Amino acid sequence: MSDTDRPERVTRDPVNSVILDTLESIGFQRLGIMHNQAWDEDPRHLLFTFSRYKFVAKMLTGKRNVVEVGCGDAFGSRLVKQEVETLTVTDFDPLFIRDIEERASERWPMRSFVHDALSGPVAGGPYDGLYSLDVMEHLPQSQEDHYLENITASVTDDAAVIIGMPSLESQQYASPASQAGHINCKTGPDFRGTLSRHFRNVFLFSMNDEMVHTGYHKMAHYLLGVCTQPIRSR
Repeated sequence: MSDTDRPERVTRDPVNSVILDTLESIGFQRLGIMHNQAWDEDPRHLLFTFSRYKFVAKMLTGKRNVVEVGCGDAFGSRLVKQEVETLTVTDFDPLFIRDIEERASERWPMRSFVHDALSGPVAGGPYDGLYSLDVMEHLPQSQEDHYLENITASVTDDAAVIIGMPSLESQQYASPASQAGHINCKTGPDFRGTLSRHFRNVFLFSMNDEMVHTGYHKMAHYLLGVCTQPIRSR
């Protein structure tokens, strides 16, 4: 069907005119390549993901120079951009960076580039805020300290750093594909202990579905560590 054959979009309610104005201005927006698959397979997962990003956004409100390590398609990163001055998003897979660039928005600018969290500190720092969700569980335990050393080397002394990962207890409910990739999930105490080797202050939060809380860690499906005062590697 050609554009001339399409019925004209009209609204019976003047309040809705802004919807058509936006459509005319920017066209239809699309999901990121990763969240496109999630929307098709398990729409609820988008709600859980956005809730994690909203938590990060509120914790980092007012930060001037923030970076995301392991952003995937960065579809939820716009929530963080709402609260911070400058946002950089990085991932080790060029597939995701290309997708981010194809969906770039002048209204929500984000700098993006390929970076392997194990290769060294993130360029463009030091950052006063950093977050990394769903990365550490994919790394062998032998590499987790190197990953965290690169994170602490990327931030200022007064930075806030947020690390998130599925709990070990959640894995019995995870899909076979998730279980295959999640090689380093942890209990709450183990997660806190690992982060405490690299930060003097670690505040542990639990998450179930879209609810973030300070409840019993053994019942948490997801863990979030809010960290301050990085310990520099010697």
